[in-house]
Amino acid sequence: MFSKSKINEPGPSTDAAKPAAPAAPAPAAPKSQSEFKASAPKAKPPASLLSADLHVTGNMKTTGDVQVEGTVEGDIRAHLLTIGESATIKGEVVADDVVINGRIVGRVRGLKVRLTSTARVEGDIIHKTIAIESGAHFEGSVQRQDDPLNAGGNKPRAQPPQQPAPAPQQNG
Repeated sequence: MFSKSKINEPGPSTDAAKPAAPAAPAPAAPKSQSEFKASAPKAKPPASLLSADLHVTGNMKTTGDVQVEGTVEGDIRAHLLTIGESATIKGEVVADDVVINGRIVGRVRGLKVRLTSTARVEGDIIHKTIAIESGAHFEGSVQRQDDPLNAGGNKPRAQPPQQPAPAPQQNG
């Protein structure tokens, strides 16, 4: 088995003729090497943390996870967004998963949105699934969409009510 790895190593041109005979066993070694390489990227980086003494003005966008404990004046887009109890967000929040423990003034868009008992939300929530714990304060509208992350998710659905509008014009 150890000689198989030597076959894959670059060497003199005389060794190049030898691997032609054991062609079938040679692919086994790269498969095991690729398995080790595939397991290394599985380690997920930790969430970016915005501490309680941090005040950010501007938009943030990441494909990773973000935990906000401070104040953000701007829009946030992330994979998983956790709003801490001491956090205040003034802007739109868009994420696959949103967990709100603090305060948001603005629109929330998420596949899964969770308002904990300490949450304070002033704005609309557009979601696929939502959970609101007892004690959460929410002022705004809630709308379910299959694809809440896209801003135009329900515009095609809004067009059918416009079609009956010509009917009253024909009657009058």
